[in-house]
Amino acid sequence: MSTALLLFPDFALILLGAAIRRWMHLGDHFWNGVEKLVYFILFPALLINAIIKTRLDLGAAMPLLLTAFAAMLGGMVLGIVPKLFSRLPALTYASLFQCGYRFNSYIALAVAGMLYGSPGIATMGLIVGAAVPVANLVSVWMLARHGEVGLWREVARNPLIWGTATGFLLNLLGFVPPAPLQAFLGRLADASIALGLITVGAALRLDSLPGVRGLSLWLLGVKLLALPLIALMVGAQLGLSGLNYQVVVLFAALPTASSAYILAMRMGGDGRSVAWLISATTLGSMLTLPLWAAWLAGR
Repeated sequence: MSTALLLFPDFALILLGAAIRRWMHLGDHFWNGVEKLVYFILFPALLINAIIKTRLDLGAAMPLLLTAFAAMLGGMVLGIVPKLFSRLPALTYASLFQCGYRFNSYIALAVAGMLYGSPGIATMGLIVGAAVPVANLVSVWMLARHGEVGLWREVARNPLIWGTATGFLLNLLGFVPPAPLQAFLGRLADASIALGLITVGAALRLDSLPGVRGLSLWLLGVKLLALPLIALMVGAQLGLSGLNYQVVVLFAALPTASSAYILAMRMGGDGRSVAWLISATTLGSMLTLPLWAAWLAGR
């Protein structure tokens, strides 16, 4: 219960975003603008600010990343299983497949910061920065026969990757930002969490096509239950402990990224069903993430 209460402010912001979208009628243009502000400016500032201030244990980085990649690979393998029995159109299946392993970076950094402070954000930022290009590559590869997208350009221009890389470079160089710059980054970082979670709530959608619900429910269980179990087992085998172990398990338990919907729409996929699954994993994670966090804290 104490862990659930600790995470309650973050999930309350998601629900607030849904309420604002429903009752204030601000329009898609407004929400698109806010999401761009968070994605390209505020979240990179959060990553840089957290990583610069944190002592990094680079020796533990490889087991940490291997565990994160193992969880994602588990989501891909388990996502392929229904293909053996499903009669869904190939494009619909490819659209939903990505929801089994992609992750919401906004919730990732918000939860890591709330539970573990700047060290948690730095650790989660390392995972996110390494995992984003892998997730994008696999997702586009699955959809590639039905559409085209500038994959390498998108990866190269991804602000989360650049924010992580910049923070680590400055950390390794021993850069200490002057007080005004540190305060500036801190203000941007503070704004990023609230606005990011509100935009997650604004993107919630609860309607889907009936024919895909079986696959959607399977992927829902994969994302919120199976992947954290994989991270638990692999992390233990690789000797992870403490902060790194807890953060990577929570990374595996994250809901699906909102960008999965954008990619599906841009490549002519089933955006409506993807939006439902994103919303279902987000709402479901309000129950499962506190349970995983509480269980890890009690180990």
